[in-house]
Amino acid sequence: MALRIIISGGGTGGHIFPAISIANAIRELQPDTDILFVGAEGRMEMQRVPDAGYRIIGLPVAGFDRKKLWKNIGVLWKLMISQHKARKIIREFRPQVAVGVGGYASGPTLNTAESMGIPTLIQEQNSYAGVTNKLLARKARKICVAYEGMERFFPADKIILTGNPVRQELLDTTVTREEAVRSFGLDPEKKVILILGGSLGARTINQTFASRLAEIAASDDVQFIWQTGKIYYPEVKETVKQWEDKEGKISNLYVSDFIRDMAQAYTAADLVISRAGAGSISEFCLLHKAVILVPSPNVSEDHQTKNAMALVRKEAAICVTDAEARDKLMDTALTTIHDDHKLKSLSSHIATLALPDSARTIAQEVIALAVEQEKK
Repeated sequence: MALRIIISGGGTGGHIFPAISIANAIRELQPDTDILFVGAEGRMEMQRVPDAGYRIIGLPVAGFDRKKLWKNIGVLWKLMISQHKARKIIREFRPQVAVGVGGYASGPTLNTAESMGIPTLIQEQNSYAGVTNKLLARKARKICVAYEGMERFFPADKIILTGNPVRQELLDTTVTREEAVRSFGLDPEKKVILILGGSLGARTINQTFASRLAEIAASDDVQFIWQTGKIYYPEVKETVKQWEDKEGKISNLYVSDFIRDMAQAYTAADLVISRAGAGSISEFCLLHKAVILVPSPNVSEDHQTKNAMALVRKEAAICVTDAEARDKLMDTALTTIHDDHKLKSLSSHIATLALPDSARTIAQEVIALAVEQEKK
């Protein structure tokens, strides 16, 4: 029996990577399954999903503007069109189940599926549930979560603690730390701080380190791998060039807009500095990485701060707020990287929060719903 499954959502790597991981796990368990992704037009998933070998259809859906409410007239119109298009997709594809991973497209897709009698499964990545998932949860059959205590948002009898799926290549790598560090042109004998701003970039993190190039250059025993994200790369590259033209090359610094082989970057790193997206945190847990989290203030419900504090309460991460970053982040990073006991403590505590095999566990729940629906 060939199953037909829709997976909807995206917008950021934090939604897309788990979605692709779930799809891959479904294919491993049921190789003949037909999987169709539904995303948002113009968003990252429209490129990343086909790159992973899956079909995707885009909806013209957009997010609500909480500051300029008058702009939401167009948003509501796009939502109506998206629901109409989602109905057409579901009628033609005839899925046995629809999976939502968060992001603009998941709302109209799953809401329409539920109204057409198609069972749905939600994957909530954050420790604080978003508005869309809280609404969809009323009719969802299963809700897969990454944090304990999600009963305050969802019906307890629907919740399954699965963790967040991560990119499988991060777990499968066989590269040694020495090989990983050398791949960035750095010295394996010295410690490495990995600075991550996500695939698009994090303004505060980038501006903070751009203003502290003198301290980076003066750190003889510490090296830096800096992923700026594509938005801020030209600005950071120019700042580094101007500094080096006056002071000389910064030999302990590697700068890139996007690191394709994140397995090597993580393997090389003794300490990571990152935003507090749920997908990234799941990777840090599974890879046992000491991390300083700088939650983005520009996300709904301030969920990144809540994600970070869930780790801080268990002594599994350090949190520096976005407002404090320019004054505290560099000093905190250098203090931490020189404290072997702190690095080891952070690593051991974050490891206890890891939930392996998340993608496979979720895939099994999806397949079970699909098989049950097919029998009906």
